[in-house]
Amino acid sequence: MGLVRSKNSKPELAVRKLVHALGFRFRLHRRDLAGTPDLTFPGRRKVIFVHGCFWHRHSDPSCKLARLPRSRLDFWQPKLNANAERDRVNVGKLEADGWKVLVVWECEVSRRGQAELAERLRTFLST
Repeated sequence: MGLVRSKNSKPELAVRKLVHALGFRFRLHRRDLAGTPDLTFPGRRKVIFVHGCFWHRHSDPSCKLARLPRSRLDFWQPKLNANAERDRVNVGKLEADGWKVLVVWECEVSRRGQAELAERLRTFLST
């Protein structure tokens, strides 16, 4: 697990590139905000998290990246459930502080629907 990046992962870099191409500028990894959002737009009071489907328990049944391993379930299940719960708490804290939150999942970035993701990002950041 030490080799798993928490910052600058491939999905995060892809989202950053897409957001930048849309003309939006952002701050990275604001540690003073709950959950250390991947992208922060201070003037808009908006944040984006780019979550790995496995590590953050993506609940979409069509997501093949979020499957639990077959071995050591007694280890993985509580760990991944705690990650998902921590995500919910952090989103709640940010929303309570007046931030709008968007979660982009790894599978959304890796799918071929980049235009769909770009439109979702544009809509979130423009409103």
